[in-house]
Amino acid sequence: MDRAVARTVRQRIEDNGERFWRFTDFRDLPIAAVAKTLSRLAKLGHVQRLSKGIYYRSRPTVFGPSRPNLSLLQPLAAEKNPVFPAGLAAASLFGLTTQVAKRREVSTSARSLPRKLLGENIVIHRGRPSAWSQLNPKDAAMLELLRTRAQNSELSPDETVQRILSRLAGPERFEALMKAALTEPPRVRAMLGAIGQQLGKSKSFLTMLRASLNPLSRYDFGVLAGLKHAKDWNATPRTKR
Repeated sequence: MDRAVARTVRQRIEDNGERFWRFTDFRDLPIAAVAKTLSRLAKLGHVQRLSKGIYYRSRPTVFGPSRPNLSLLQPLAAEKNPVFPAGLAAASLFGLTTQVAKRREVSTSARSLPRKLLGENIVIHRGRPSAWSQLNPKDAAMLELLRTRAQNSELSPDETVQRILSRLAGPERFEALMKAALTEPPRVRAMLGAIGQQLGKSKSFLTMLRASLNPLSRYDFGVLAGLKHAKDWNATPRTKR
């Protein structure tokens, strides 16, 4: 049985040229035998193991075997672990910058991410709260933006504040962040409180946020110190840029 499976797996791979292969591509075959065959083919050099359960079949070129396409690999990484925009990518998502980072930044709530799927030239911020798994990439990117005090914004402080407020004013956007709010660092909780108060959000939620903060602590909001109620949430005075 295993030999028949091995022949079938190898034949399919050889017939399909360059592509990625996963166990789910062989749903009609016994998974244990498929895993064993792919592992053996990787040792023989017929495929390249990129991550657990993900393999790549190259094609010959004048420069040697082809290399995996990173733009196709990254969605595969996100299938197994949550991957969120960070750094300049997060700021760009909200129209705060047009800069393109030399090294892409992402964040994740997973303990690690497979670099072979994301590329070696990438900065990974690990250890984001597990509550982020309830967020979509855009909501997580907003929290990333707040964590960095919107320091990557190319807009003026006032324009930056207005842009963020407009993004969170719509139905469900701010409410989505409420799911993860209490797992955020105190400074981000304070920022969310100031934003929520300016947007007229739930008083019970704002009370809960305030109760989670040390009333004697002061927080550096960066360019977001221009929020209308920043002082009420113990923000330090805004400094000139």
